[in-house]
Amino acid sequence: MTESDLPIRILIVDDHPVVREGLAAMLSTQSDMRLIGAAADAAEALQLYRAHQPDVALVDLRLPGMNGAEVIKTLRREFPHGRFIVVTSFHGDQDVYQALQAGASSYILKEMFGEELFKAIRTVHAGGQYLPPGVVSEVERNLSSHGLTPRELDVLRLMVEGHSNKQIGDALGVTEGSVKFYVNKILAKLGVTDRTQAVTTALRRGIVHLDE
Repeated sequence: MTESDLPIRILIVDDHPVVREGLAAMLSTQSDMRLIGAAADAAEALQLYRAHQPDVALVDLRLPGMNGAEVIKTLRREFPHGRFIVVTSFHGDQDVYQALQAGASSYILKEMFGEELFKAIRTVHAGGQYLPPGVVSEVERNLSSHGLTPRELDVLRLMVEGHSNKQIGDALGVTEGSVKFYVNKILAKLGVTDRTQAVTTALRRGIVHLDE
């Protein structure tokens, strides 16, 4: 049997048991794929990957402790030729960017499970990059850059948490007037007209997350 005849050895990394079980069941229907392990968090993912060195790892973006992009970045430092597919329910273009920057070769939404996922696995295993058309258009439409400075991101995160300008100023050690200035810059850069739209846009695009 040649190397090309061997099944693709796959590691699943997802903190939801139902997702892990569903992915395992789907992979079992493919004769050229074999599940070699399933991790529920970042620590277990690192342990299993190092132990088994799978051909392809399916990694959820949101994990307890270290997030999926950080897991991929860590493993790529140890295994430069490792192949990773981000599997997530989040559509935000910044999430796509972070995953690809970390070293992922594909980004699949959980709603795309099925033939789309199998195609991604085979493409990535062969050394290619696979982004479904819907994901590509999302990136092209929004990913040029939000252009926010680190301080503006700090203000935006506190806006998402529901803090007033005074509360944001107290938290960051700046005046309320400075906060108003930052908020206006954030609105302009995101192309919105009020705080509610800014928060909605930031969450939708994955610029910030509620669990940060």
